[in-house]
Amino acid sequence: MTETVRNARAAALPAKLSRSWLLVNAAKEEIFTPAQTSEADSVIFDLEASVSDDKKLEARDNVVRALENGMSAWVRINKMESEFWDDDLAAVAMLPGLRGVMLPETERPEQVSYTAMRAKAGLPVLALLESARGVENATRIAEAPGTFRLAFGTNDFRKDTGFSGDPMALAYARSRLTIASRMGGLPGPIDGPSPADADDDKVWADAEITHMMGMTGKLVLTVDQVNTLNEAMSPSEDERDWARQMLEAAQGGSEITDGSYLPRLARAKKIASLADTYGLWNA
Repeated sequence: MTETVRNARAAALPAKLSRSWLLVNAAKEEIFTPAQTSEADSVIFDLEASVSDDKKLEARDNVVRALENGMSAWVRINKMESEFWDDDLAAVAMLPGLRGVMLPETERPEQVSYTAMRAKAGLPVLALLESARGVENATRIAEAPGTFRLAFGTNDFRKDTGFSGDPMALAYARSRLTIASRMGGLPGPIDGPSPADADDDKVWADAEITHMMGMTGKLVLTVDQVNTLNEAMSPSEDERDWARQMLEAAQGGSEITDGSYLPRLARAKKIASLADTYGLWNA
């Protein structure tokens, strides 16, 4: 029987605040435990993009065993139009370790709602938008019953549209997901991953773009990138110092001097809350 091995800090973190979303090839059972014990805020067992058709059933069995016996993760099921979608949901929906499902190639709101209904009441769905149609329907998808967060499938989106990977080329799509998430009352969206072979500098630079676009999470392809990603997606030391000074001044009875004071105070409180959640407030 599998022992409960999920990182305790990450397991206690609400998924709405997860920065790093580690995709794990479900056909490779030997990498499940390293993923579970890592500092990744959320783990996603991937039955879709990283698994060839001839390995789908074996991968699904691996996930069922893991989530029945102490592991905890989200599952990227196969797309709704595939022959595997229905059986994927039937196999994982009631497993004790399931946190939610990621639905690839989401293009219409009813795909999310039907997936949520087919699984079980209240099961959160990460809607992965990977096409021009998905991005253009982002607000409707964000407002659909069952949608928990939006995620951006950058590589497939680029294939669909012909865009380069330049941040300027993808700025519209990223901003659409951020605005749609706000319209739907969702947590900030999850950006696509850095390349699997990216070094720390590249991961950090990519995360800065993610943060700049108002996105609050990011997919990640390897455990080696998780710590850098978490640090880059957290309030910086400068932000924490500023927030601490702002809050101390407010507690000391500082007066409202202009119309920006209350928004700045609200931002300081948000930074303090996030820093405390991520264990950084006293760092």
